[in-house]
Amino acid sequence: MSTRKRHTPEQVVRKLAQADRLLGEGKDIADVCRELQVSEPTYYRWRNQFGGLKADDAKRLKDLERENATLKRLLADAELEKAALKEIAKGKLLSPDRRRAAVHHLMRALGVSERFACRVTGQNRGTHRRAPVTQTPADPDAALRAWLRDYAKAHPRWGFRRAYHDARGEGWTVNHKKVQRLWREEGLRVPQRRRRKRLGTSTAKDTPKADAPNRVWAVDFQFDATTDGKPVKIVSIVDEHTRECLGGLVERSITAERLIDELDRIAGDRGYPAVLRSDNGPELACAAMSDWAGERVGLAFIPPGQPWRNGYVESFNGRLRDECLNINLFWSLIQARVVISDWKDE
Repeated sequence: MSTRKRHTPEQVVRKLAQADRLLGEGKDIADVCRELQVSEPTYYRWRNQFGGLKADDAKRLKDLERENATLKRLLADAELEKAALKEIAKGKLLSPDRRRAAVHHLMRALGVSERFACRVTGQNRGTHRRAPVTQTPADPDAALRAWLRDYAKAHPRWGFRRAYHDARGEGWTVNHKKVQRLWREEGLRVPQRRRRKRLGTSTAKDTPKADAPNRVWAVDFQFDATTDGKPVKIVSIVDEHTRECLGGLVERSITAERLIDELDRIAGDRGYPAVLRSDNGPELACAAMSDWAGERVGLAFIPPGQPWRNGYVESFNGRLRDECLNINLFWSLIQARVVISDWKDE
């Protein structure tokens, strides 16, 4: 059985020249095609494509077509690579796991080959095909990963630093860098809301300094609500030198007289402070508080609209909000008192 013969452009042009000579001798198209050993449709296709060309011209045309096809293929690859780079995440893919995920995404979304996706993402194909140790039964950190997941479930707003200290306390022989890496790989990172730092004025010269315990107490209020929509008012009292929460109240409403009773209770054990720092709330900037303080306790009010002047208790309230109030639902005032007091003790 004969196979189909593919002719080069030079051979086609030479056979067309031979056909012209045969036609000039008076032979018809059928005889010419038999002489050239081609079919009549092939002869007419050659005549339409290569008619009037010399062998060198045909070769040059074929080279140009081949070069043009190569350029088109390169342009298509460049456009596909550009589309692939837009498809994956912005920025550098620094870890093999992220590159592996990007390769799978490109293969699924764009239908490209593994070789192309690895070239675009900069992933070694051997690294891509090798399963990570964390996905195999031989993972040496499997037990620690499970402990970190349970720890994060119990304390969803605590970070890896507390987890590191508690892990060391429970007997794990590990440094903080490994805990941080495993914490990040397990997706346990706690997003922090970074506030813009203020370039404000410095504190006044007569602002009291907490240079010793029991010298400056800071007081501040915050609010929450129970599931029935009723408000819960919380007051926290912090010693600015020791950063210790001395006490507080959890009530539906807190008046100046109720706050004074709490201050007297704390002072019965620790003594009265030299200065009580607070904002200009109605419970603090009132006649009852002024009469209570007298010449025994100095009242230092921060300027309105500048809560950073009372930064220690504001920081404490932020942690109380982040680690306790935001992750608990209070169905009664008693439950709110128990949960908040347990958190302060912990």
